[in-house]
Amino acid sequence: MANQIDNAKRLQRDAMKKVLVIAAASEAATGLALLIVPSLVGRLLLGEELTGVAIPVARVAGIALIALGVACWPGTPRVAMLTYSASVTLYLAYVGFAVGLTGILLWPAVVLHVILTALLTQASTSDKETKT
Repeated sequence: MANQIDNAKRLQRDAMKKVLVIAAASEAATGLALLIVPSLVGRLLLGEELTGVAIPVARVAGIALIALGVACWPGTPRVAMLTYSASVTLYLAYVGFAVGLTGILLWPAVVLHVILTALLTQASTSDKETKT
């Protein structure tokens, strides 16, 4: 009887892992689409193309969805936060330098994400050194 319960729990856990992987892949794919073709995603989801400042906002949302997909994939959540922080650092810096969109909080946000990326990288590196 206990063996049957253990088997049922294992099957349920395995099924949940599969659902989580599917959800992670779906969110990451949506994020990638928002990053590459935000206007098309807006048209397909909302019936209107995204324009103006909605484009960079949609791309940051896309980066967040990719990081969510990484977080839900089997592995450490720290990798997802590192993925998000490093990606959003690069994208926000690009928006500031190349596109010329610069609100009062853009550069402080870039600096904050540079610091977070460095701290997360350091934490990931020290974890790897500890395990070996």
